[in-house]
Amino acid sequence: MAASTLAHFGTKHIAKGIGRLSSQVIESGSGSHVTMTGGRRYLDFTSGIGVANLGHCHPAITKAAQQQVGTLVHGQVNIAFQKPYLDLVKHLLPLMPHESLDTFFFWNSGAEAVEAAVKLARQATGKQNLIVMQGSYHGRTFGTMAMTRSKTVYGEGFAPLMPGVFSVPFPYCAQCSVALHSSPGKKYGFENCCMDPVLQLELLLKRETAPRDTAAVFIEPVLGEGGYVPPPAGYLAKVREICDRNGILLVADEVQTGFGRTGKMFAVEHWGVRPDILVMAKGIANGFPLSGIVSRKELMDRQEPGSMGGTYAGNAVSCAAGVAVAKAFQEERILENVVARGKELMDVLIAAKQGEKTAKIVYDVRGLGLMLALECQPGHGYASKIQAKCMARDMLVLTTSIYDTIRFIPPLNITKEDMAKGCQIIKEAIEEVAAGKDVDETRTKGQALE
Repeated sequence: MAASTLAHFGTKHIAKGIGRLSSQVIESGSGSHVTMTGGRRYLDFTSGIGVANLGHCHPAITKAAQQQVGTLVHGQVNIAFQKPYLDLVKHLLPLMPHESLDTFFFWNSGAEAVEAAVKLARQATGKQNLIVMQGSYHGRTFGTMAMTRSKTVYGEGFAPLMPGVFSVPFPYCAQCSVALHSSPGKKYGFENCCMDPVLQLELLLKRETAPRDTAAVFIEPVLGEGGYVPPPAGYLAKVREICDRNGILLVADEVQTGFGRTGKMFAVEHWGVRPDILVMAKGIANGFPLSGIVSRKELMDRQEPGSMGGTYAGNAVSCAAGVAVAKAFQEERILENVVARGKELMDVLIAAKQGEKTAKIVYDVRGLGLMLALECQPGHGYASKIQAKCMARDMLVLTTSIYDTIRFIPPLNITKEDMAKGCQIIKEAIEEVAAGKDVDETRTKGQALE
């Protein structure tokens, strides 16, 4: 079937509610590239929205999955233990950001894992309310729709949603009203945060959800779909302190930040903060459906047998792939590459922000490791135009946030050569948009897909 025919078939028979960047059809992937059915090959700076962290069809991960398919595909968790599940726990334990995180539950998707964390938090504390961050993304299931505060599109028209969810500001210093309106002599910003979000969290616990009713604070250590926003130094420690003082659990949603994306195995390591529950997915199995939560045994043991489970939870093939991912991090010096390649890309973004011809369209650059963003001046659709320019040069990138932001999520093991090629494409795309050349936008009009 021709590429155009396949795309037409997909448009006709696949749910319209799925947004997508392109109507092309991906046929194959290898390393940092994907190839469409028409033969066009793209440098992939999306990694399947941060999933194929070790590149498409990583040889060792592919081999592990192929071997497992011939041994056991489905070992249902409510029937018995299965070896790949146990092997994955064994390989993940030494990678955890704190020794207290020693008891695991695996599921299929990030949203399911977030809901598993909700169940654990509510059952372990006997309290019902949850606090999330404005700008956060936690999923699109009924529970996680109520927790997602990055865009209204994810919950619009689906009410009533899960009750008992409250939100507070995340320290997005580039868009902070205090920083934007402070006098020049008292300039606040990322390097000198006003910490107003900490005050707002304290006030929320006095005004809207009392500590005796609040089970947990859910936080992405780096705001994901809300704009790839790292918090300023000291913020997460203050949130941890508030949680400890009020008997509230701290849940780190590391679905997108986990497994090396920020240059640490888990993003909370940048600030030395211990979560009570850690949520993981995406990069855990490099494309195989797998997610999970980890907490301390004392909390996990408060759940009655039968209260957790799932038909495909902790699938054997996915777990085997997860083991191969964990081994790759130990054997292939992945984190070193993230730091080195991340600096190269960040240098290009900083140069665009400071450039004589490009500074006029760049509002902010930020991020950690290979989770980087360029926020454009508002009102012109610059991010989508840069995205279109990149695609015209055979490179896939994504936008994100209600602000005009483009994000960069290349594979963590991207080569120096591929990064140099990507940086050159990004540089040229920004320069052309700044110059006003052929300013077409992409189908997404600067809106993210997740």
